[in-house]
Amino acid sequence: MIVEHYTGSDTFSAAFATFAADTPDAELGELPGVCAHFVIDRDGTIYQLVRLDTMCRHTVGLNWTAFGIEHVGTSSRQILTNRAQLSASLSLTLWLMSRYDVHLRNVIGHNESLTSPYHRERYRPWRCQTHGDWRRAEMQIYRTALAGLARRYGHAVGSQPRRVTRRCP
Repeated sequence: MIVEHYTGSDTFSAAFATFAADTPDAELGELPGVCAHFVIDRDGTIYQLVRLDTMCRHTVGLNWTAFGIEHVGTSSRQILTNRAQLSASLSLTLWLMSRYDVHLRNVIGHNESLTSPYHRERYRPWRCQTHGDWRRAEMQIYRTALAGLARRYGHAVGSQPRRVTRRCP
């Protein structure tokens, strides 16, 4: 899986301080703590923060199977309207899809985590936790652009996302 996020900040330095994986997890005290595999700056620069075989804590219930991509910014709309950042994001995501055989249906926004059939969270207090970044409507725009790029390069996209319903308060 690939999970798209936004940082909630306006600078790469703030994102790096949060997602560089050198601080233990606050609740469990383990390394890596909160981290992301990649951060995409507003100018389209892609930074890889950890090795791709490192399990980052970026999406509760999906860390075991997902790459995390953070976008410097305070809203999904901001990223969708930034040509350089969006182009870099789509290219990186397509590269990960190609390299690791990830289907389009498994490219999701952070807010869609609870509807993924791969969601597994053993720690009960976190089982229904998600965040507001990259809601379904925004991800539909993103996935449409990603599918267009994939077709242009001859990459199969597969079927639409299969959603599950979680029983969360």
